[in-house]
Amino acid sequence: MPSAACSRFFTARAAAVVAAVALALTACSTGPANSTAAGASSQPASSAFPVTIKNVFGETTIEEQPTRVVTVSWVNDDVALALGVVPVGVPKNEWGGNDQGSTPWKDAALEKLGAGFGTSKAPAQFSEADGINFTEIAKLNPDVILGAYSGLTAEDYKKLSEIAPVIAQPEVAYGTPWQESTSIIGKALGKEAEASKLISDTEATIKEKVSQYPQLADKTFIYGNLEPAKSDGINVYTANDNRPRFLSSIGMKLAPVVAENTAGSKEFFIPWSAEKANELASDVFVTWVPDAKTTDGIKADPLLGQIPAIKNGALVADSNNTLTLSISASSPLSLPWSLDTFLPQLGAAADAK
Repeated sequence: MPSAACSRFFTARAAAVVAAVALALTACSTGPANSTAAGASSQPASSAFPVTIKNVFGETTIEEQPTRVVTVSWVNDDVALALGVVPVGVPKNEWGGNDQGSTPWKDAALEKLGAGFGTSKAPAQFSEADGINFTEIAKLNPDVILGAYSGLTAEDYKKLSEIAPVIAQPEVAYGTPWQESTSIIGKALGKEAEASKLISDTEATIKEKVSQYPQLADKTFIYGNLEPAKSDGINVYTANDNRPRFLSSIGMKLAPVVAENTAGSKEFFIPWSAEKANELASDVFVTWVPDAKTTDGIKADPLLGQIPAIKNGALVADSNNTLTLSISASSPLSLPWSLDTFLPQLGAAADAK
């Protein structure tokens, strides 16, 4: 992610606020904003309802199976689509997205469900560049608002709850593992069995792909932001963030220097003085860069260049915003999409060690 302003991806959401993250597909579309749900009238209400789901602000009860779903933040729309549910409204991907404010994995899922952007069944899109778009969400008349992976504040939650029941993050803002987001959303949509299968299928896909890179096993890593020529130009992501969480899930190890300095932390990242860059010992260092020039600047920087993994040629510095989004705001749709590009980069860095 760009600069310290986006240190906690999504502080990308925070960055967006200040400056401005399919398997088991079934046939339960919620339809576009100006139509009724496709086939909803002929579908019996799930016997799973009512359901009550706990969140960081309390708990939310959904009385009947939702037919008009709106999502906020990243990930939540991916999960709904992977479960075969087309939301009536979704936020635009304004960082890492394509020309239509979407992503390749989202576009593929929508096409499979016959609801690609530009068609009558496509979800309405709204901007979150200035925070939660309460006005546009209210216009969509949702039955439920999904934010299992989000950074909703207590005020956001209260205002959204005046529109419809809200599924907020269970604990840490932007810290919900994709598996937990999937389970929560599956319960909210009356698709718990489908969600369980989606998780296991996605994990199997990841495991199969990772098996082709045995050199990654037990390699230590640090995932962070690096800005050349700045004394405060380092931010290191903690185990609460989905990026380190993903690398740990594929058999790599969070570097002891990070684990020891973030034990008990509820934050996504910690700032690290560039003066102590040489203490950031790991086999591999992963970061995002805006361009190749920045990568060269990191390597040439008298302080950042002393990071052991960088000295050893084990730096993964990718400037593909969409790839960064796919890992940072990981979902059952984005992770399988990312693997064929991201894993070779990790493997090459591990080999450098």
